Amino acid sequence: MLLFLRCDIIRANVPKQTFFELVSFSKMRLTIFSRLLAGHLMIFALAIGMSVYAIVQIGRINEVTRSVLSVNNRMSDDAERLSDLLFSQVRYEKKFIISKDEVFYNQFLRLKGDFDRYLGEMVLVADTVEARTILRTVQESYQKYQSLFQGELKSLRTGNGHVSPGFHREEEATTQSIIDELERLKALTAQNTTDKIKGLHKIGTELRKIAAMMTGAFLILGIVVSLFINRSITRPLSDLEKKTKDIGKGNFKEDLHIPSPPELAELAGAFNLMCSKLNELDKMKSDFFSSMAHELRNPLSTIKMGTVLLREGVEGPLTEGQRGLVKVLEKETHRLIDLVNSLLDLSKMEAGMMPFRLEPKNIVPLIDQTVEEMGPLVKAKNITVEVSITEELPIIKIDSERVLQALRNIVGNAVKFTPEKGRVKISARQTDHGVEVSVADTGPGIPAGSLITIFEKFQQAKVEGARPANGTGLGLAIAKQIITHHGGKIWAESEFGHGSTFIFLLPA
Repeated sequence: MLLFLRCDIIRANVPKQTFFELVSFSKMRLTIFSRLLAGHLMIFALAIGMSVYAIVQIGRINEVTRSVLSVNNRMSDDAERLSDLLFSQVRYEKKFIISKDEVFYNQFLRLKGDFDRYLGEMVLVADTVEARTILRTVQESYQKYQSLFQGELKSLRTGNGHVSPGFHREEEATTQSIIDELERLKALTAQNTTDKIKGLHKIGTELRKIAAMMTGAFLILGIVVSLFINRSITRPLSDLEKKTKDIGKGNFKEDLHIPSPPELAELAGAFNLMCSKLNELDKMKSDFFSSMAHELRNPLSTIKMGTVLLREGVEGPLTEGQRGLVKVLEKETHRLIDLVNSLLDLSKMEAGMMPFRLEPKNIVPLIDQTVEEMGPLVKAKNITVEVSITEELPIIKIDSERVLQALRNIVGNAVKFTPEKGRVKISARQTDHGVEVSVADTGPGIPAGSLITIFEKFQQAKVEGARPANGTGLGLAIAKQIITHHGGKIWAESEFGHGSTFIFLLPA
């Protein structure tokens, strides 16, 4: 508010162009925190005012509601109860006079005690002058009725059984007066209840009106604050978002320039520094890949070729023991070459340096090729591999070589963990989002806590009581990178002890 008042004073004393220049300058000097704090304080002040007003009105509503429940309803019920008690007393009075049975007199006295008690409680809770006046009249008439009855009782007990007709008429008039006053009290209570409900309606209408006005004020204030902040924040944020996307695509140019607000200017500087460091890391990674390819692949290839020559007897015949050692050496060399290739592939994928050549292809031939390549291992373990594709699958854009690599890793993982005479089922179907491929096995299953971590590099599910499986823990990590680079997703489902199912989705 002080900022707006200051702007009004400046507007009155400086030319229009100078005024807007000053406002723009003040915006540049205000930090994001200052702008948000000022807007929030204004909204907070209005919210507090609205809350205080609502609390006061709700308190009034609660008070009126409490009065209706604890006074009006009680007065109406007790008035009805007093009428019933009076009629009952009159009946027991007549029965006693006719039969002279003391049981009826005792019932009369009990009802008298109830009548006095309820009447006393009503006097205490009455909240209007009219109600208290009516209750005093009822008390006086009831006392007169009791006096008349006691006079009649005295006359009966002294042996004089004759009571004048005027005496009965006076007693009936007194009881009728009490009944009339109670009916009047019920009507007064009903009217009072109606008045209180009308008051509640008035309070509710007023509260609703004020709430609507405050809601409008909040909306207008929110729009004003948003417009005030938008110009100097959203544009730099858009630049930051664009730069973030460029970095994600591997563009590390240090070209982000944001002069204000101060926080975003510092953030832009941090982005440029980060880009500089990423350029250095990118160069180091490229150098590492070149060194890895030259320093590891070439010597391993040489070792591989040497073992082949030794096994073929180029340097002379080998003994059985030497042949066994050469066989082991050749096997471990193959394993080391595969490990180096997997590490290089995964590192390139994580760095975004692995090229993907997407072409329209059908994934079914890739599934068939994978099953064919797994034939010797499947036959050695006596495992049944079933391929279930019941519909024609659509053509999707994929890198055939990379998807084939992912299928080899997933199916090979299933075959490796499936015990002898087990079963592996490969299914593929069309969905609304693309082609979904699932590989289910009858292996030991995966613990629930490992269903996500198994897709991280060097991670394998630890199954209690089962022998650790040979492997580097890179196969599923590579498969995830390949599927993710295609815009798809991969996940695992498993019930521990009842096999696992690996599913991946490639978008159409």
